[in-house]
Amino acid sequence: MGWFNKTRPEQDASEKRTLGAGVFRRCKHCGVQLVAEEFTSNLEVCPSCGHHYALSGEAWMELLCDPGSFEELDIGLNPKDFLGFTDAKRYGDRIKSAQKASGLKDAFLSGSGQIAARNVQLGTFMFRYMGGSMGSVVGEKITRMFERGTELRQPVILLCASGGARMQEGVLSLMQMGKTVSALGKLRESRTPFISICLNPTTGGVAASFALLGDVNIAEPRALIGFAGPRVIENTIRQKLPDGFQTSEYLLEHGMIDLISERKQMRSNVARILSHLLD
Repeated sequence: MGWFNKTRPEQDASEKRTLGAGVFRRCKHCGVQLVAEEFTSNLEVCPSCGHHYALSGEAWMELLCDPGSFEELDIGLNPKDFLGFTDAKRYGDRIKSAQKASGLKDAFLSGSGQIAARNVQLGTFMFRYMGGSMGSVVGEKITRMFERGTELRQPVILLCASGGARMQEGVLSLMQMGKTVSALGKLRESRTPFISICLNPTTGGVAASFALLGDVNIAEPRALIGFAGPRVIENTIRQKLPDGFQTSEYLLEHGMIDLISERKQMRSNVARILSHLLD
């Protein structure tokens, strides 16, 4: 199934009038109002100002991988409420609600595929599941992805879009930072490339662990990347932050990332980088 090439059935004039409210979409960044399909066909990028909206993890796998090459792995992992955590709602109930709303078991999709005929291990955070937060299942999937890359000597491509460690799992979620970075260290010892792609937002424990440890770090335009949000930092240090602080453009200027890539060029850029690193 094409995730960003879906077509709508033909509608007569009366149907179009009835459904008119859903036909058009306004860009929140520049205010332009366009037919919704113009955003969809442009990979969820505003055709007017170039603002990048969120693209689903499934669509990312289709965008990056050679047609039909992606195979999902580690499908059977399910989150559990090990701590019996309760705030306004029991964590077990939050899991059920998130799974029902998102159609996912947890916040990470991983598997094997090919990019420009090269075998790769790749994965992406699924932000629609609890804001892409990293719990035990997410950490385990990322660890296994790095381990497969090490064992098979296949490059690892990781797309990050997360609010950080999942607070409902407490220290168990924080442990995933060390666990994943340890697995990444073994990948690096095998001299196998790791390409990290930071989407909007990449924050918290994800930003503080593996997200910026790629051999090459790529980001989309104007993505928010950092540990704590700008408002939290300003309230803490009682100072005004520089314009554009924590955006991908700011990080590129200060040497934290290596490349800002438009979404349409992401596949070709990743393929070019793999060619440089492996040939």
